Amino acid sequence: MTNLTNPSLDAAALEAQSREFLVFSLGEEEYAIDILKVQEIRGYENVTRIANAPDFIKGVTNLRGVIVPIVDLRIKFHLDKVEYGGQTVVIVVNVADRVVGIVVDGVSDVMTLTPEQIKPAPEFGVTLSSDFLSGLGSLEDRMLVLVDIDKLLTSDEMALVEQASE
Repeated sequence: MTNLTNPSLDAAALEAQSREFLVFSLGEEEYAIDILKVQEIRGYENVTRIANAPDFIKGVTNLRGVIVPIVDLRIKFHLDKVEYGGQTVVIVVNVADRVVGIVVDGVSDVMTLTPEQIKPAPEFGVTLSSDFLSGLGSLEDRMLVLVDIDKLLTSDEMALVEQASE
């Protein structure tokens, strides 16, 4: 419904519902997470391995006195090639009072998506379980896989990280 008396109210309402996402790449695909979950972005550094941890958990690192588990999303999402290069970064996120680093191929930008640009996640054809998807964002010629980082990092597997790093 358009507000004919004050069109700027519509724009303000739409802006209030818009969300900002940090866009990152894994292989050929572009993914995005809610920018409000991101604490910082760092270059990839070697980590301390943890015995008996799942393979997608690279280990832990000390981030200003806090022991932070490092999760490689490329391994978690079963991508073919996992290589560490100059563009490889760690996105440090804060989820459920837990600080976790996620390794990605690179970060490209921050995008604002309106509710109309976010479509429901498909139930098939994606390497990632749809439990961890909050939808697909479409912006011009780009399609972003929106990852629900809360669900991903609070899953049962992540409880193993907690136990292993204690």
